Amino acid sequence: MRLRRPERLSWVGLTLLGLQIAVIAFVVVGSVLTIAEGLFSFSAWRDLFIFGIAQGSIYALIALGYTLVYGILFMINFAHGEVFMTGAFTAWFVGVALADSGILVDSPLIGVGLVLLVSMFTSMIVAVLLERIAYRPLRGAPRLVPLITAIGASLVLQYSVRGMYGAGVRAYPWGTVADLNGRVEILGVPILRSQLIVVVSAIVLMFALYWLVEKTRTGRAMRAVSEDKEVAALMGIDVDAVIMRTFAIGGLLAGAAAILYTFIFNQVAFSMGFLPGIKAFTAAVLGGIGNIVGAMLGGLVLGVLESVGPQLFLTGYGVPATNQLRDVIAFVMLVLVLIFRPYGLLGKKA
Repeated sequence: MRLRRPERLSWVGLTLLGLQIAVIAFVVVGSVLTIAEGLFSFSAWRDLFIFGIAQGSIYALIALGYTLVYGILFMINFAHGEVFMTGAFTAWFVGVALADSGILVDSPLIGVGLVLLVSMFTSMIVAVLLERIAYRPLRGAPRLVPLITAIGASLVLQYSVRGMYGAGVRAYPWGTVADLNGRVEILGVPILRSQLIVVVSAIVLMFALYWLVEKTRTGRAMRAVSEDKEVAALMGIDVDAVIMRTFAIGGLLAGAAAILYTFIFNQVAFSMGFLPGIKAFTAAVLGGIGNIVGAMLGGLVLGVLESVGPQLFLTGYGVPATNQLRDVIAFVMLVLVLIFRPYGLLGKKA
């Protein structure tokens, strides 16, 4: 039996291997130094982790919109962050009206439910209009054309909302809703009620989407179209209707994520969709874009890393104001994933 000679690593391979080792060493040494210095208590780490899970749940819901569209059209809908923003900003007016009328205080479940429905249906309508007006005419165009169109649509939506609603930052009236404030204890662990609601709601929505895609006729049609549009059309599937439903589902999830976002951050602005949108895209890439479970996992992983990472990785090196570097963690994660594992955690190597 002849033994095969090991393949030589190219200069590019050696450079990437060295970079990988350097990144791992930096993270490990920084974490060890931070833990050894004991600068944070156990309760502080616990609170950071819980906040990361809540934040990651929001990223996961937005990331599902990217993943659904990419899985069928193989395009990145960079206007999805603005779909998220329009739901939150439009529902703010409903929330203020309900707070002024006393409904939000007297019947919080009805009030919050109405705000949630307005946000979800607003985002759904915007997503469907985007597909119909901006993307459908470019269905057969090269991939770069819809990508540029998505960036342009993002700017159009952002500055249209600024023109209609103004450039100011608006605060949601959630402070008047007692059920959204304070803490509850679960197995002896104190958790903010708002964070608990965010996590539970996100889990319910993610399982509902998974059931829809895997168990329903609409889901089977979506999977068929994602495999081969021409064959699906020959089998009697209305491809345009399936694509429109996909955008509608992504919009509904983005609208729900927008209200969950306000439970934690409480403010809306015309530019609020940019960073969550980019981070959700990072989460989708991290999990394996086109993979629904991967988008869920990627969102949770990114949320925890963004919350815990700056303190854990950087505090030991004496870096000041590490919490202000949360966004850096997210974008560095995107770069590293694209370099070392571009098909994501659960994606297939192609």
